[in-house]
Amino acid sequence: MVYLSNKKAIAGLLLGAGAHMAAAAPAAPAVTAAPSLKDAQINKRGDSCTFSDASAASESKASCATIILSDITVPAGETLDLSDLNDNTYVEFQGTTTFEYDEWKGPLVRFSGSGLTITGADGHSLDGNGAKWWDGEGSNGGVTKPKFFYAHDLTDSTISGLNIKNTPVQCFSVNGAENLVIENVTIDNTDGDETNSDGDALGHNTDAFDVGSSTGVTIKGATVYNQDDCLAVNSGENIIFTGGTCSGGHGLSIGSVGGRDDNTVSNVTISDTTVKDSQNGVRIKTVYDATGEVSDITYSGITLSGITKYGIVIEQDYENGSPTGDPTTGVPITGLSVSDVTGSVSDDATQVYILCGDGSCSDWTWSGVSITGGEASDECSGIPDGASC
Repeated sequence: MVYLSNKKAIAGLLLGAGAHMAAAAPAAPAVTAAPSLKDAQINKRGDSCTFSDASAASESKASCATIILSDITVPAGETLDLSDLNDNTYVEFQGTTTFEYDEWKGPLVRFSGSGLTITGADGHSLDGNGAKWWDGEGSNGGVTKPKFFYAHDLTDSTISGLNIKNTPVQCFSVNGAENLVIENVTIDNTDGDETNSDGDALGHNTDAFDVGSSTGVTIKGATVYNQDDCLAVNSGENIIFTGGTCSGGHGLSIGSVGGRDDNTVSNVTISDTTVKDSQNGVRIKTVYDATGEVSDITYSGITLSGITKYGIVIEQDYENGSPTGDPTTGVPITGLSVSDVTGSVSDDATQVYILCGDGSCSDWTWSGVSITGGEASDECSGIPDGASC
């Protein structure tokens, strides 16, 4: 009995010691799940996110105050979609951003939001791989080509220092913007100058900046090499383009105006810009038999060289690149100021061409216009007082 008692006691002591040891033992470490692919593609440091994948950037953008886009390849038929960003988001492109081929309308890149800063790090580029689409027809035919960069519904925002090359067709579509600054952007489509068997440039309709339905857009310090308008203001007000260099395209354009939902352009200043090796220098084009209004436009300090078609061209007969020769008066051009437009055009070019309908061009001022080379036009009509052809 004693033995049994002692055995029970010892068992009790051992049980108590085991319980004590169990209580004192450290807890087993928690098991951590392996990171998902998306987590591996996002390196988060607080509210700063680095993306190397287009889908991850589009899906997770709302969690980031700073977005770094690093060497992203955008899959065919998809958009690098950074629309509806949080207010005051900072976005920086690093390395090379490229886009795989598909026949579709795009855009390849999209931004919208308020207070955004969109920029590029040293050595970066956005390469549109335009040669995959170029067929000499642009948006007028051939394969369907994506527009490049939608800067739509941007408010109080800045796009600066981007290096863009080889866009399939039009580069920047600025629409619904308010108080937007685009500065020190380079757009280089010189590879599109290569010609096809007909001698036409493969790059076509590669407009640099198309502006519509926007208020308070400033574009400054742009460097553009392309095959269409360097600037085309189709509608909007309080637009400034200054300090630019435009080469190889169709010039600094208002229009074409007419035939859209919004057909009013007012208070535009285009200044201190060089246009070289281009079809036109200064250009205003309103659509044949359309309605709208162009008012309070200023061109000043424009330097021309190597212009192959018109130094200054203002016409109210535009019809998708094929003027009718018969101006209409539905889109009057009033309050135009042209000053200090100087330089030269090629031997077979025309210095100035003005074609206005009766009374639809008025209140113009014209000073310091000195264009050499080429020839004067004998086909101008509807020239308002104060201007000359």
